[in-house]
Amino acid sequence: MAIDEAEPADAPRILTEIDGAVGRLIVANPARFNAVTLAMWRQIPTAVAKLEADPHVRLIVVTGAGEKAFVSGADISEFADVRRDADSARSYEAANASAFRSLRDAAKPTLAAIRGVCLGGGLGLAVACDLRLAAEGSTFGIPAGRLGIGYPPECVADVVAAIGPSRAKELFFTARRLDAGEAARIGLVNAVVPVDRFDAEVASLSATIAGNAPLTLKAAKAAIDRLGRDPDGSGLRRAVMLADACFDSADFAEGRTAFLEKRKPAFKGC
Repeated sequence: MAIDEAEPADAPRILTEIDGAVGRLIVANPARFNAVTLAMWRQIPTAVAKLEADPHVRLIVVTGAGEKAFVSGADISEFADVRRDADSARSYEAANASAFRSLRDAAKPTLAAIRGVCLGGGLGLAVACDLRLAAEGSTFGIPAGRLGIGYPPECVADVVAAIGPSRAKELFFTARRLDAGEAARIGLVNAVVPVDRFDAEVASLSATIAGNAPLTLKAAKAAIDRLGRDPDGSGLRRAVMLADACFDSADFAEGRTAFLEKRKPAFKGC
């Protein structure tokens, strides 16, 4: 379903789809290798919130339209207008940061399914997700150094969290492109899959995650994120509360019973 149904079918936009327990956020601008316009950046938090609010969705998968690109970055053709000076750039960066934050702070697990080019702001979207699965032949990079632009610190922090400060500096300092194999070796992606098996692997991983106990995944995500990014411990208290809630849930009883009965559990997220 499109965020704005009145737009022409080929207009750049952010789409959402729901297939059972899997919600998809699709960056759709295939004519420009899914480059993200300012309007699209502003649509992403709305799309994430919609999928977060749906009680049937247990996993959010972020992907690009078509088979040539995940996201090639921001739509540079707009920069003369939307990033013409420091003031307009700050407004643009605020929209960027809000898009990244909506994925980073989503309570539900997020998976970036990457096929094709994943550059600049596209890489920012990918590292804002919890997991990243890439098809062979995909390419990665941050070309900011060749464009003279600054990246939102929150996005830089996501890159550092994924691959560490030294590797992050290398990406920013050199602006070079990485192939999928190197991206996997440095931890930028979790796994690389042959193109002809990519859709099946994404579906399989999605089914595995969506089939597990939603409250447990929510608590684990909160704990891991807070331990990595919240040294003063304020967020850790919330993570503890989420973990405690698991043991008061019907899902805990169902999981325990299903294990003893040697059957697949039927989790309900409560």
